[in-house]
Amino acid sequence: MVVRWGRSVFANIQKFIQFQLTVNVAALLINVVAAISSGDVPLNAVQLLWVNLIMDTLGALALATEPPTDHLMHRLPVGRKEPLITNIMWRNLIVQALYQVTVLLVLNFKGTSILHLEGERRQHASDVKNTMIFNAFVLSQIFNEFNARKPDEINVFTGVTKNYLFMGIIGITCVLQIIIIEFLGKFTKTVKLDWKLWLASIGIGLFRWVQLLFWPLAVLGKMIPVPKTPLAVYFVRPFRRCINARRS
Repeated sequence: MVVRWGRSVFANIQKFIQFQLTVNVAALLINVVAAISSGDVPLNAVQLLWVNLIMDTLGALALATEPPTDHLMHRLPVGRKEPLITNIMWRNLIVQALYQVTVLLVLNFKGTSILHLEGERRQHASDVKNTMIFNAFVLSQIFNEFNARKPDEINVFTGVTKNYLFMGIIGITCVLQIIIIEFLGKFTKTVKLDWKLWLASIGIGLFRWVQLLFWPLAVLGKMIPVPKTPLAVYFVRPFRRCINARRS
């Protein structure tokens, strides 16, 4: 029982790290690329603070409360020198972050035409587009919490309904996101979305481009074989060779 819970605590830490790194990498790349290309960022400071709240507080609570499973006991013991971020975590992180960045950057640069906002005022069209990006980005992170539950398993929904705290946090996040978009526009620099744009936003975040394609993408990504040697070793080897060459 002690070993079971010890492995569960270690696995939950890894789940949260994968989830947090995915969100950070995606948000950073989206804002950096948009700022360099157009001089404007789709995700402002207040919106990023809300995303950080999802990551650091709600995400940590959701993923840290995952109970131990029998699957953990089938894993090999983790060595003292083993890296905290495994190759499987790097694979999931890269696949998910690149997909989010690609989809949301397409929406950033082509969102006016995709959302049929050509007839709107330029500022209003930009506000609607950025609100859609923010909404889809948050919905993506909600799915990431599900995917982070099972980094090395295909079925990420196993036992999810038994974790009431996890489901409650997901529900609270969704409700707060609706409140932010519909009632806190002045604070978050967003605009209200009508039902068509909400459906489009949900479609981007949950149905076609981000989630229902994201789930098969996550499944395919988890089928990609990873080397047993930690990736950090490949980056450290050249430095060690240089140091050994200087000493000799």
